[in-house]
Amino acid sequence: MASDRMASPRSSSRQSSSLCSSPMSTRMQTLQVDSVQRWMEDLRHMTEVECMCVLQAKPIGVEEDAQQGELIVASGVGGGDHVARNNLQTLLRRALVVSTELGKMFQRLEKGRWQRVHSTAVRANCHVRSLVHEYSAARNTPPEMQKYEKSLLDKCMELTNITERCLHTDDEFFLKSMREAIHEILTDVSDSFSNMIDMALANEIRLLIKQIDSSDSVHTIGSAISNLLSLTQDGPQLCSIIAKEGAVVSLFKICRQDRFRDLYAHALRTVASICCVEEGINQLDKVDGILCLADILTEESSVEAARAEAAAVVAQITSPHHTSTQHLASFLESMHDIVTALIKLCDSASCGEVFLLASAALANITFFDSMACEILLQLNAIHILLQACRDRQRVDTPYSKDQVVTILANLSVLEQCAPEVLQDQGIERLLLLLGEKPSSVSPSEGAACERVQQKAAVTLARLSRDPEVSQIAIQLKAVPRLIELCRSPTERNNSDSVLVACLAALRRLAAGCPDSIEAADHQQLIKPRLVDSFLLCSNMEESFV
Repeated sequence: MASDRMASPRSSSRQSSSLCSSPMSTRMQTLQVDSVQRWMEDLRHMTEVECMCVLQAKPIGVEEDAQQGELIVASGVGGGDHVARNNLQTLLRRALVVSTELGKMFQRLEKGRWQRVHSTAVRANCHVRSLVHEYSAARNTPPEMQKYEKSLLDKCMELTNITERCLHTDDEFFLKSMREAIHEILTDVSDSFSNMIDMALANEIRLLIKQIDSSDSVHTIGSAISNLLSLTQDGPQLCSIIAKEGAVVSLFKICRQDRFRDLYAHALRTVASICCVEEGINQLDKVDGILCLADILTEESSVEAARAEAAAVVAQITSPHHTSTQHLASFLESMHDIVTALIKLCDSASCGEVFLLASAALANITFFDSMACEILLQLNAIHILLQACRDRQRVDTPYSKDQVVTILANLSVLEQCAPEVLQDQGIERLLLLLGEKPSSVSPSEGAACERVQQKAAVTLARLSRDPEVSQIAIQLKAVPRLIELCRSPTERNNSDSVLVACLAALRRLAAGCPDSIEAADHQQLIKPRLVDSFLLCSNMEESFV
């Protein structure tokens, strides 16, 4: 019953997985432009190729570039946060254009389409030279980056020249040897370009972090944080660069100053996004970030938005998908306070997203320490969670239900859990969760419904060790529903994990009350080995009765 989290806590409900799944993605900002506008922006760069060929990539003055809107990175004077964000996005777009051209070259080289290989080399050469010259004109290029620039430009020119030679011969032996040489040069160009872009981005990230560290303006710091958050949407590689440049340290400095209280939520949201990579979590551990999170979660003066984002960070760093667990040692010291604050946040959440973040953090925590489960039982967590399931303002999606049933499944390992579940009509709720179905064709929502069904069946199986639970489940017609899920692939969305969980729950109920299952069902679903029943049900046609 593994938890499947993405890069960011809120990304589960909007993309492909549950909140207790791997990372975190997200309420993160995206480029909200339609396809025509994006095409026009990209076309602006693409149409320069011919003139760049004529000019041999001679640098154009900064003022002319600025008038044309072509500058990749502004000079930093009076640009403002909008310009900074556009500069970073433009840099990423131009890098994508070059990467796309290089990818096309690899494909065309394999097919021996020499005319297209050469024309693509020319375009890539021009784009790289344009990017390098514009960036150099706008920024003082760091020394370590300059060596990559010169080497990259030389290799691009070499690539253009060598591909041109291949146009003037039909000698298969010569072309075969040239193909190997071009492939090697092209690989070097790709690696060098990737390193240069990483350095350029790191340079821009350092400037943003410097803004955060040196400014006293809430607006300036807020815009720098927004730009960092925007960058995190481009994947783990950028998050690693951001973490290595010390962003997590700077963001926690903000969260430890009362004068920046209005920025806590924004800063923590960015931290949660960065912590989808190990480097981010390591930085958080080094600055005692868990203590800061505990303070924000437990302080009565903390606004709900800040506590919700602190919960998102907790959900991220406790994800079962992280290979490193060193940071959890310091987490255990504050676990009681954090768990207490999180269940209170679930109880008082004003909306579904706040509940989702808090319950996701709790779901992850219950996986790695049984003491957390005992704490939750003491805090009346079962009552709070089951009550929340009846409140559509808090639990309004399969993703939230996934978190609730994950917690219940982990709590059901404890014997004292069963009486509390019975007291709050929890068996009825589990049977409703067994009937969870997606309201759209979204693959992520379908996957979340499968997890809800699977974990509801697992919880029911564990709780049915108690004879009273087993009896009530049978009275509430749990057996027919479990049989339906076993026999009907569409009812379980063709999920094998749901099938296995339902077979296990069915066998547990049959062990306590054999008369509750008819002979034919017993013969096929109970009597054989589990694997044989699984194979029988997984191969069933939909019309099977």
